[in-house]
Amino acid sequence: MPSRQPLRFESHALGRAYHAAQVRLGPRSGGSDRHGHADFYELMAVVDGYADHHVGTGVQALAPGDVVLVRPRDQHAIAGRSPAGVTFVNVAFPAPAWQAFVDLAGADPDGELEQRPDPPLLALRGERGEAGRAAFDRALAAFHGTPTMLDLIRFWSEILALGTFDAHTGTERAGSGVRAGELRPAWLVRACAEMRAEDNLRAGVPRLRELATVSGAHLARSMRTHYATSPTRFVTELRLERARVLLATTDLTVTAIAHRTGFASQSYFTRCFHRAHGLSPRAYRRRARRAFVP
Repeated sequence: MPSRQPLRFESHALGRAYHAAQVRLGPRSGGSDRHGHADFYELMAVVDGYADHHVGTGVQALAPGDVVLVRPRDQHAIAGRSPAGVTFVNVAFPAPAWQAFVDLAGADPDGELEQRPDPPLLALRGERGEAGRAAFDRALAAFHGTPTMLDLIRFWSEILALGTFDAHTGTERAGSGVRAGELRPAWLVRACAEMRAEDNLRAGVPRLRELATVSGAHLARSMRTHYATSPTRFVTELRLERARVLLATTDLTVTAIAHRTGFASQSYFTRCFHRAHGLSPRAYRRRARRAFVP
């Protein structure tokens, strides 16, 4: 049965840089519900057993050592196969962070990871399989402590160093936000990365235009083409991302956080936050703090 609404990252991560979990599905469990992701990617590694990964165009048969990149637009479900079912580790992370890392690292120069109809697959066997399992184990262990963005970047780097995802395609997928074979311009990658600085976040879209050194119309077209978003929405999402971290990890007042992240007022910040997450900043802080208590 498909889930009613796409899953949202903050419903699980609660202010942390990423979310990680080990999951076991027995052969008669019925598997997970088919679902999508509203705003995050996940890397899923099979560590024991075998699974059928139900995706858009069919079924991926997964074995130990297989790593799957599930993207925000993918609808998927996983079911364990006989006789023992499957055990896998999931590491989920926000879409803007992954996209910024991929761009800066040059990890997907042709946009193929986004273009493949099905979730890209990396098959790790032998020593590479052991290295992949160790990387997932480290990410899982760090998550149960106090995970940082550095832990996440280390994890990404370790996985991408092990091989290339099966992501070849020569066609454009409508609505994906990236055209096959078209590189994101260096000026756009740089400007989007620099917007994560709080001074730039407070300055908002005008600062993004300054950093991009192009006209507002050109920036808007480029953001739509390469990131499937608008400059205003991009800046708002970055502000909310930073606000979530501050709510979960500091004692700053909601008013101070609103000012620090560039919102015009506490009331406007609260409206934006509630619209994005379904709860107020104060309620989010209480929930996040409970999640951090062992």
